[in-house]
Amino acid sequence: MLTRKQLELLMFIHERLKESGVPPSFDEMKDALDLKSKSGIHRLITALEERGFIRRLPNRARALEVIKLPETMQPGIGRARKGFAPAVIEGDGGRKAPPASPPPSLDSRDTVPVPVMGRIAAGVPIAAIQNQSHILHVPIDLVAGGEHYALEVRGDSMIEAGILDGDTVVIKKSDTADSGDIIVALVDDEEATLKRLRRKGASVALEAANPAYETRIFGPDRVRIQGRLVALMRRY
Repeated sequence: MLTRKQLELLMFIHERLKESGVPPSFDEMKDALDLKSKSGIHRLITALEERGFIRRLPNRARALEVIKLPETMQPGIGRARKGFAPAVIEGDGGRKAPPASPPPSLDSRDTVPVPVMGRIAAGVPIAAIQNQSHILHVPIDLVAGGEHYALEVRGDSMIEAGILDGDTVVIKKSDTADSGDIIVALVDDEEATLKRLRRKGASVALEAANPAYETRIFGPDRVRIQGRLVALMRRY
C-alpha cells in the first residue's frame, strides 16, 4: 500500500523509463511532485525500495529499476503532475472481504473481534489504518485491556523479528512506547511504518529487523506513535 506521493513518484519514474529508458533526476522528481527539497525524494525512494516496488542498481548514477506496480490502480494513470490523484489503497473491486472465522479449536467466547485496518509494509498511509476491511478473531488473552487493531504485513523489513510477509500483526493503540518496542509510527503525518523504536538522545530511530534496510532517524516532532505490537497471527 502506498501513499499518494509514493505512487505519484513510482508512476513518474515508470513513465520516464518507458519513454526514454533513463530514470529522471532527483531535481526532475522534486519538480514533478512539487516538493521543496530533494530530501523528500530520497525518503520516498527509500520507502518504495523497501516495499519492493523499485530497485537501485549498484555502481550506476541515477540507476533505478521499477520492479512492480501496485496490484490495483485506476485506469488511465499517467505521469505525475499537478492535480494527479491516483488510487493508493489496494482494493477488492468493491467487494467486502468476508469476516475471518475463529480457529476451529477456539470457542467464540474465548476470542475478541479485532478490526483489520489495512496493510503495512515499511509504511502505509494513515488513512488505511482508519478504514476497516474485515474482522479478525483473536484469543482473548492476547488482547486483554485497551483498544486494538490489526494490520496485514507486506514485505521483509522485519523478518529478523519473526514478522514475515503475509502475517497479521495485532496492535494496541497507544501514543507512547518504550525503546525496543515494535511500533506503528506515523512519520511527518503522512507515512505509517512498522519498526522497532529506539531512542537516541532527543532523536527517534525507527529500526528495521533486516540488515538490508537502514535505520531511519528523525527529530521527535516528526514521529507520532500509533500503537505497539502485542501479538502476531499467521496462517500456514
